[in-house]
Amino acid sequence: MHMRAPTQANRNSFYSDNKFIIGLFGANCSSGRAVTLVDERWGGSWREGRALAQMADEVGIDFMLPIGRWKGYGGDTDYQGATLETFNWASGLLASTKRITVFGTIHAPLFNPIMAAKMCVTADHIGEGRFGLNIVCGWNEGEFEMFGVSQRDHDNRYKYAQEWVEVVKKCWSNEDDFTYEGEFLQHRKTRSKPKPWGGSRPVIMNAGASDDGKAFAVRNCDAFFTQANRESVEGMQKRVLDLKADARALGRDMEIYTVGVVTCRPTMKEAQEYYHYAAVERADWSAVDSIMAIKGLTPENMGKEAFELRRSQFANGMGGLPLTGDPDYVADQLIRLSESGLRGLACSMVNYSAELPYFAQEVLPRLEKRGLRAPVRA
Repeated sequence: MHMRAPTQANRNSFYSDNKFIIGLFGANCSSGRAVTLVDERWGGSWREGRALAQMADEVGIDFMLPIGRWKGYGGDTDYQGATLETFNWASGLLASTKRITVFGTIHAPLFNPIMAAKMCVTADHIGEGRFGLNIVCGWNEGEFEMFGVSQRDHDNRYKYAQEWVEVVKKCWSNEDDFTYEGEFLQHRKTRSKPKPWGGSRPVIMNAGASDDGKAFAVRNCDAFFTQANRESVEGMQKRVLDLKADARALGRDMEIYTVGVVTCRPTMKEAQEYYHYAAVERADWSAVDSIMAIKGLTPENMGKEAFELRRSQFANGMGGLPLTGDPDYVADQLIRLSESGLRGLACSMVNYSAELPYFAQEVLPRLEKRGLRAPVRA
């Protein structure tokens, strides 16, 4: 096949004509994003991930987004206890596919930006312009303790990240040698070659939930992932418009995405019954409680009703928007997300390889008929 030119616009659209972009989220982790005990839950091995990426590439899925996880959450399944490092994972998948964009996820406080920039470029050359960078500023104290690194206070966390991404972008620029003097980072006589593939840079994304996190994304990122408004299209539209307006005020374009959990079956009854089985009856509640504790969420500081709601949401893909139903229903929900202004969705499934073929066969053609997806290029 002929790969489109790696212009920044093509990179940011994932080389796609699709109005609504769809990716797979979390497949580098054991259990993926399903906090469940069911036997068919995702294993997360390299062979599974490679086969999934090749399948996704064939059916026209636009990207794969891994989770940067260094330590599992425990519970009966040791939820996300076995994870593949994302840059090596991305490089292997890019070498094994033709079209799909694959992200690497990196904790900025744990990696020198010079090293990170080189890692990105190496993966980007392997994929000939199909690598993307997901920047995480970090929140899990237990993971930072593993590295012997102290987490900065919230304000300084994003100040550091701003310097970090500026250094990475300088490494990717046409400058041969540069000096960077920041509050946190100092780099002198810095040189980084080769540059990213084709004269443009990898698409950059972030999913910071705080005001500082959103501001960081607006200043630096091409894609921002936010929680979907579960109440109304209008509420989501306002959030999307506000974020895009903030970016335009800085002379930038930024697309807004969300995360979801797809449970698609031939009938509504089958889908709802499986969802209840996997995310309620057979949820790994001990892992859910561990996640809640790490995040400092308790009935005392949230209220019992809000706590129980959040607890049930964590059992379903760590809080992703549930898309549970027959193909018509799932397609309609994705259309609603598109109508709210969202550019796309990163979705998870209990078992990606087992469930993606049905999604591709039944849901994607419905979206194509409604003008949200283009035919898969030969």
